[in-house]
Amino acid sequence: MSALLVIALGLVVVATAILSGIFGMAGGIVLMGFLVSVLPVGAAMMLHGVTQAASNGYRAWLNRAHIRWEILGVYGAGAAVALTGLTALSFVPDREIVFLALGAVPFIAAALPERLALDITKRGMAAAAGFIITLINLVAGVAGPLLDVFFVRTSLTRHEVVASKAVTQTVSHLLKLVYFGLLVRETVRMESEGASVPWWVFLMVVPLAMLGTTLGKKVLDRMSDTNFRKWSQWVVLTIGAVFIARGLWTLYAA
Repeated sequence: MSALLVIALGLVVVATAILSGIFGMAGGIVLMGFLVSVLPVGAAMMLHGVTQAASNGYRAWLNRAHIRWEILGVYGAGAAVALTGLTALSFVPDREIVFLALGAVPFIAAALPERLALDITKRGMAAAAGFIITLINLVAGVAGPLLDVFFVRTSLTRHEVVASKAVTQTVSHLLKLVYFGLLVRETVRMESEGASVPWWVFLMVVPLAMLGTTLGKKVLDRMSDTNFRKWSQWVVLTIGAVFIARGLWTLYAA
């Protein structure tokens, strides 16, 4: 990796962690889009997993008083089922698929009708969320906007939403590291031949993600619940449109 790329990566990690620190999502999509543009998919998934596990884990710690722990055990069970299924296929997506999936996730989430309102606090919904979010996370690298569908119509406060989502996303990104780092390691090694990421880059992104998360929380604390929900959707839909266009362009260029 060149010095310029390392500097750009550091700036993007901080900026996207700030974005996620405010809305509990969106930053991961932007970071994944950047990484998959400059690295092979397998390497991008690994570096994204480390960064987002650190960012979400630290965000969960900062907001730990607001975590709804009763949701998380059931969520983990659903996530384990999805991990087992994809492991059997040893599936590593192409770059075009990642871009299109990144762009489609926010629009799929927004298109769900009111009658299909998903409330993660209701019986069975946490397991469904764990399965769906982990599956999408292993294909697209990010599933935050879709995860938001399970939280947006609950009675949770903005701090409870951000804190609980941070824990579920930490679980998803740790499973991504297990999947790409251990379970389909040989496939990723062949795909990333000659384009490996130095070990120290994985260490570098952790404090940068924590810094951005800390700055984002300061903005979150000053934002109302109404503005939080209003701006969340506009931000992710705009980002989604950009990545759909990028995916179509990449597919056409190929």
